[in-house]
Amino acid sequence: MNDRESLKNRAAVAEAEEETGHLDDAVIGRAFRGSAIALVALLVIGGGTWWYVKRKPAPAVPKVTQLSSPVVPQRATEQMPTVKFTDITAASGIKFVHNNGATGDKLLPETMGSGVAILDFDKDGDQDLLFVNGTHWPGKAPQGGRPPTTQVLYRNEGAAKFTDVTTGSGLDVSFYGMGVAAGDYDNDGLVDLFFTAVGENKLFHNTGNGKFQDVTSSAGVAGTPTQWTTAAAWLDYDNDGDLDLYVGRYVKWSREIDFEVGYKLVGIGRAYGPPMNFEGAFASFFRNDGQGKFTDVSKDAGVEVRNPATRVPAAKTLGVSPIDLDNDGWMDLVVANDTVQNFVFHNQKNGTFKEIGALSGVAFDSYGNTRGAMGIDAGRYRDGRTVGIAIGNFANEMTALFVAQNNTGLIFTDEAISEGIGPASRLPLKFGIFFFDYDLDGRLDLLSVNGHLEEEISKVQQSQRYAQPAQLFWNNGATDGPGFTLVPENRSSPDLVKPIVGRGSAYGDLDNDGDLDAVFTQTGGAPLVLRNDQSLNRRWLRLKLVGKKSNRDAIGAWVRVKVGDQVLARQVMPTRSYLSQSELPVTIGLGASDKFDDLEITWPGGPVQKVANARLNSVTVIEQAP
Repeated sequence: MNDRESLKNRAAVAEAEEETGHLDDAVIGRAFRGSAIALVALLVIGGGTWWYVKRKPAPAVPKVTQLSSPVVPQRATEQMPTVKFTDITAASGIKFVHNNGATGDKLLPETMGSGVAILDFDKDGDQDLLFVNGTHWPGKAPQGGRPPTTQVLYRNEGAAKFTDVTTGSGLDVSFYGMGVAAGDYDNDGLVDLFFTAVGENKLFHNTGNGKFQDVTSSAGVAGTPTQWTTAAAWLDYDNDGDLDLYVGRYVKWSREIDFEVGYKLVGIGRAYGPPMNFEGAFASFFRNDGQGKFTDVSKDAGVEVRNPATRVPAAKTLGVSPIDLDNDGWMDLVVANDTVQNFVFHNQKNGTFKEIGALSGVAFDSYGNTRGAMGIDAGRYRDGRTVGIAIGNFANEMTALFVAQNNTGLIFTDEAISEGIGPASRLPLKFGIFFFDYDLDGRLDLLSVNGHLEEEISKVQQSQRYAQPAQLFWNNGATDGPGFTLVPENRSSPDLVKPIVGRGSAYGDLDNDGDLDAVFTQTGGAPLVLRNDQSLNRRWLRLKLVGKKSNRDAIGAWVRVKVGDQVLARQVMPTRSYLSQSELPVTIGLGASDKFDDLEITWPGGPVQKVANARLNSVTVIEQAP
């Protein structure tokens, strides 16, 4: 092959290769474009799938449930009486001012006291007054040689005129008092006094003639110097005829612990706070062995309750209500605990209690939560048979009204909302609370004394105030709707709803006119003594019970009066409200009725006694039958 042909052939090959290369480029281009399209498609599909999986669901259309307070039948509101309460604190001679020892350190006990007792310490038939007082913290007493503050006793001279008889009484001693329990523990006819405190308890034996002797040490009820005790109650738990003693403790506290907790409010700094960060404390139970001696049976009696998870003491007690819940003749205890579950101690009739708070429905609210429980009272408010337990709770928590659901009184449901108390009571911070018949119509009404912990609370919660008005709920007797109605200002009186920093409260007939007056205490301030000036021309029974086989004060006895188809029931029980004691005599309003059909006393332990000679609009003394 010559060179010309060789070149021709190479040119042909090159041309063929070039043609083939152009063809390959087209194929590759088409393939690339196809791959790119496929890749984009995959990305689009993948992105769409990711978006579909990860997308946030469209917000649901909000469903708003309208809540409203129970509607009180119009007839009940129209029948509500107008009753006037008059502030007679200064006019009656009361000059007491509570000393909480506050100097700016914001120590928790400073905002938690204190109590008051309405009692007849001198057996003259008039109800006297005892105010529990705090004192200055160590090293914080003011300069100038002023004497330390003490407990303060006022003798009723009649018609609610009082004289300070503290000096020389034996009660003129200084300690940081919290609450008081009044009861004749030795059955000598004179009421004795037990004080709870930050530090050791104090027991004073009434020796007569206005004198009291400190028997704390010899009786064996002092406790420990580092304790903080609050609610206390006398009751005969073993039905042996003398009074035993329950003593609740609040929290494990010291000045050092308080500063370690270091509760603060935004914009205010250090402040008084709830007890969540303080460890709980065991209650004490002292059995009366006679001859002025007591034995601490707390552990054996079953009142030392531990947290099942941490095994630390579970109680943070501020209130206690002794009551025979199941009508078996043995006293039970309902205990209000602050921010932890409430207790129900069911008497086992063998010297022990079984704690059944959760089983009974009283331990928690309707949602299974704890609340800031303060004061407590119990009574048969609905029909003379059904037990209701009222507990005053913290601000923005409704007052609880646990109502027995069966005849045994051991299963309860919180009916505060359906009974008309819940919504109206939500906002205030409730302390003292008790049932009493302020208008003498025979039905138990409910009074709540309120006040906040922190002076500057309105800076962080515009809905709250330090000083708050009391709330009075009238029992309207309705069976087809709410049983209680908040008394509006136009049916009340300015003195009753005067804003105060309320704590303890008690009731009693201070002026011997048949209706029930009230006393409120303030932390770091003066009390409020309110005379009931109702003028409804209603009749009443007033009974003073004297035990013979049972304890002399008849504490725990039940009085039942039948008026037509109504049964009116009252328990002889001074321990009510918050750190306080109400009078021993029982007052039962009869409304317009000029007679009663039946009256019987169920004495502690179960004996029943019929009474036929009780006088209307007068005091009748009833001694236990042999």
